[in-house]
Amino acid sequence: MQLRALSLDVGGTLVYERPSRYAIYAEAGRARGLQVSDEDMRERMGRAHHGLPREIDGAFRYSDPWFRRFIEAIYVDGLGLPRAELAPLTAELFERFQDPGTFRLFPGVRELLGAARALGLRVGVTSNWSARLPQVLDALDLSGDLDFVVCSAIERCEKPEPRIFELAAERAGCEPAAVLHVGDRSDFDGAARLVGMQVALVDHFRKLPGDELPGPDGQALPVVRDLDALREHLQQRA
Repeated sequence: MQLRALSLDVGGTLVYERPSRYAIYAEAGRARGLQVSDEDMRERMGRAHHGLPREIDGAFRYSDPWFRRFIEAIYVDGLGLPRAELAPLTAELFERFQDPGTFRLFPGVRELLGAARALGLRVGVTSNWSARLPQVLDALDLSGDLDFVVCSAIERCEKPEPRIFELAAERAGCEPAAVLHVGDRSDFDGAARLVGMQVALVDHFRKLPGDELPGPDGQALPVVRDLDALREHLQQRA
């Protein structure tokens, strides 16, 4: 089927954090006298993420109430932060992650979006992110190049669930088979294949082996190394 739309993951595909989210969380802890390294914080954040349910008292993952419990689990339960310091720390982290200065665009983002427009494609993002995603995209001056935004915390579904990809196709106004979804994770983004989308992976940090990975449907997922290569891939498929 002819390609009619492009769906893009955000974190690790279009943008990255500088410094990393682990460094930001660790820095916030050290500023309050907690002894925690960036690598230790990475492990603590991973354990907290895996240990918390997807919904907490009806609050979906990455919503503000969910993140409040996530932050509490790390700093109060895990590192012994006095509870009186939790609210200002949480406010600081929320502000940090809605500040566009925290994020950097990977090279080639604007050229990719321009090429998709030139090909007549509908373009949007499909991301597991907080409800602040539209504000972040606007602050990064990306919103004007997007036709749709599908955000897990807003939609209350998340990758790799089929529903989030179905929503992306609906917002794009076409059948899933006419959508190319691009992300950086074969487990999450590769699941778009299960609803019939075309899929490609971008490997900015050279973590994926080879130029193909097995997809969830048994077919190979093409891997490109940067957004310039993705733009070429897109032009060949459209």
